[in-house]
Amino acid sequence: MAIGSLFIIAISAIFINNFVLIKFLGICPFMGVSKKLDSALGMGGAVIFVMTIASAVTWTVQKYVLDKHGLQYLQTIVFIVVIASLVQFIEMFLQKSIPDLYKALGIFLPLITTNCAILGVTIMNITEKYSFIGAVVNGLSAGIGFTLALVMMAGIREKLELADIPEALKGVPITFITASLMSLAFMGFSGMKIG
Repeated sequence: MAIGSLFIIAISAIFINNFVLIKFLGICPFMGVSKKLDSALGMGGAVIFVMTIASAVTWTVQKYVLDKHGLQYLQTIVFIVVIASLVQFIEMFLQKSIPDLYKALGIFLPLITTNCAILGVTIMNITEKYSFIGAVVNGLSAGIGFTLALVMMAGIREKLELADIPEALKGVPITFITASLMSLAFMGFSGMKIG
């Protein structure tokens, strides 16, 4: 696959088709972990890792197991098992190596297992007929796009703590308004012509 094609996949996954702000996948961890910048960065790193590795593993499983034996109908179940296994590995690693981050992420780390953005990127790799390298680049870039949205939201939410917000808008309402404005801003990238 040409470098130009990989660049187009990367830019598209990060900005034009951002999984959180454009496709609206992965909203639960986006809203839950974006309160503090530290936990947003930690969650973003974990999502980047899981999306990248899951893209590589699921593409390989699809190509050499499911397609080869005519088991395409098991795709969703197999992909969920792969993603859950990867998340379990990360959870054990963080618990032993970085316990502070493990505690900060709390319940949201196991939620990566059910994060539809990760399942969405693995299925998109197959439906878009990406090569192995294309699938890995798409997974990595989608994770970077997820992290970008998460970190931007965390920064805004930390600033909102100090802002004079009407009582009726404090908490969840202002968070949803902020997310919708970010989504509108990212939709401006949809008119980009690359290549």
